[in-house]
Amino acid sequence: MPDIELKNICKYVCGDVCLKVRDGEFLVLLGPNGSGKTTLLNVIAGLIDYRGSVLFNGLVVDSVSPSHRQVSYLLQELMLFPHLDVFANIAYGLRAHRWPTEQVSARVEELLRMLKIEHLVKRYPAHLSGGEKQRVALARALAISPEVLLLDEPLSSLDAPSAKYLRIELKQLQRKLGVTTVYVTHDLQEAEEMADRIAIIQNGHLEQVGAPDRVFFNPVSEKVADFIGAPNILECEYCRSAGHGVMEVGCGGLSIIVPHDGDSIRKIAILPQDIYVSDIKPPGPNLNHFWGTISDVEIRTEAVRLRIKAGNNNLLAEMPHHTFENMNLTDGREVLIILRIRRIKAYE
Repeated sequence: MPDIELKNICKYVCGDVCLKVRDGEFLVLLGPNGSGKTTLLNVIAGLIDYRGSVLFNGLVVDSVSPSHRQVSYLLQELMLFPHLDVFANIAYGLRAHRWPTEQVSARVEELLRMLKIEHLVKRYPAHLSGGEKQRVALARALAISPEVLLLDEPLSSLDAPSAKYLRIELKQLQRKLGVTTVYVTHDLQEAEEMADRIAIIQNGHLEQVGAPDRVFFNPVSEKVADFIGAPNILECEYCRSAGHGVMEVGCGGLSIIVPHDGDSIRKIAILPQDIYVSDIKPPGPNLNHFWGTISDVEIRTEAVRLRIKAGNNNLLAEMPHHTFENMNLTDGREVLIILRIRRIKAYE
């Protein structure tokens, strides 16, 4: 499979973008709407004109037509043909490339098994669920054995449980096939779960490229930190195994339970929206419950941010406006904070 290199790409909002995608890598382009993510996919696919150069394995492909770039592109809208059943949808590209009938059947059957949709073979798109349509569209995209797979927010229309399940399957499938993949999303959690590396793009400029942990724990600028949610990053003074895949870490006088199967932990991080704030102790175990004092209140358009002193830590928490108003919180008020264990990230 090829590596992909973008050199000084200029088009629409994108200005002088340089990016390299490694052979067989799953790279996620992460950024807000209108930041230039889809534009870069269209440039790689050769669907729009642009200034700069695109290279596959070091060879310039700027003059190569989209049909000869060995690229499959799965759009957000999926674009399944409503008048064709599942078999015919998947076979469409193969027939367009004039594959022999027997080979078409064999390839489609292989993909039906791979995507676990054999039972849907005679159905039409109107009679498929959202997740089933995603699988059929992916099978169609993979049918011609592309060297590059481009995915533009393909799971954005699914409910959270379905999207999470398909993310796992898609990542496993990409690993098995080894196809060089560029995946577009504006969802940080989706990017973290899937990416080998994340490329954060804002206003047409790449702000940071790196492994998910590196981006999360070491944002290169305030702009990146603000985009990913201004994570609370705490240094660990000690750590010890608590068994059953969790560790106890000491951070600024707080003893915190963290899900972790590795060795020692140097830092932990948690996003402000993953810290629950209460003025009373809720029922249930006291896991990662700590009392703290509000030192600052910042009312934003989308939410209210609280700076809370807990132990020796100044933690940033976030809550909806209506919850804040109902609790009548002010500076100096003592509150209980709960760190959601499954949302705590560990850095070795």
